[in-house]
Amino acid sequence: MEIEGKVAVVAGGASGLGQATCEKLAECGARVAVLDRDVQAAQAVAARLGEAIAFEVDVTDTRSVQDAIDATLERFGAVHVNVNTAGVPDGVKIVSRSGEPGSLETFERVIAVNLVGTFNVMRLAVAAMLRNEMQDGERGVVVNTASAAAFEGQVGQVAYSASKAGVVGMALPIARDLAGTGVRVNTIAPGLFETPMMGGLPDRVLEQLRGVLLEPPRVGRPQEFAALAAHIVENPYLNAECIRLDAATRLNAR
Repeated sequence: MEIEGKVAVVAGGASGLGQATCEKLAECGARVAVLDRDVQAAQAVAARLGEAIAFEVDVTDTRSVQDAIDATLERFGAVHVNVNTAGVPDGVKIVSRSGEPGSLETFERVIAVNLVGTFNVMRLAVAAMLRNEMQDGERGVVVNTASAAAFEGQVGQVAYSASKAGVVGMALPIARDLAGTGVRVNTIAPGLFETPMMGGLPDRVLEQLRGVLLEPPRVGRPQEFAALAAHIVENPYLNAECIRLDAATRLNAR
């Protein structure tokens, strides 16, 4: 799908991978709706992009997301692209060191935001895409964000890993659901990237993580994620795929 002239809805678009994706899509000529819980940051991103709008959105709240989709349709007339990057990294173990059961509340929150929230935004965005006229066999494209943790979850990442594995697992059945409609669904599984999420980790943890980087021996740049997201949109033969973007990094247990 050619990006120029299209309308993109980016959840989690006010920072990190989402912000870089908003900037890349706008650079390619898209009109962008920036969805984020931090509405001031979302507005700041939208103001820099030109033809863009911002919404305060909780991805787990249907009314919140639907209002943003409806306002995007009213403003720009369509939704062609949906990129989902909103997520939380909260850690939890099955039991604590003292033997106490892990926090079910934390587990449910991570699943709700990362997995249920992704599905929520995607289902509402796809419903809007299906109103589009078919162009060169396409009506819309979804790009979801998983993680290397979906495949090599570390100690304390049970909730995060489960949520991201769920994101990976959704792509194929949803692509099959949408077969013949002109809507594609793909997933990016990033490794270690320069994002606010990673910036919040303790220095000792960051140092351990950097030790597993192969080539190039550095953390990823958000612009590299955005470039892949744009390529997925533009490549009509990519569907139901999960692409690891991790410099051959394989996470250790700790």
